[in-house]
Amino acid sequence: MSVLFVALPLALLLGGAALVACIGCIRHGQFDDLETPAVRMLIDDEADEPASQTNNEGNDGDDFA
Repeated sequence: MSVLFVALPLALLLGGAALVACIGCIRHGQFDDLETPAVRMLIDDEADEPASQTNNEGNDGDDFA
């Protein structure tokens, strides 16, 4: 029975701390944009260069002798 005098206030304290942390994250905009981070890995970083820049001048594919 005496363990409840320690466990119950400790559980309430940890629950309150989690609630305060959650409210702080919501107020600071942590959960505003949930879709962009999921598709950010699909965006190509080198979008400035065209995908196929090959120089095939004078090359007809008969390089094997």
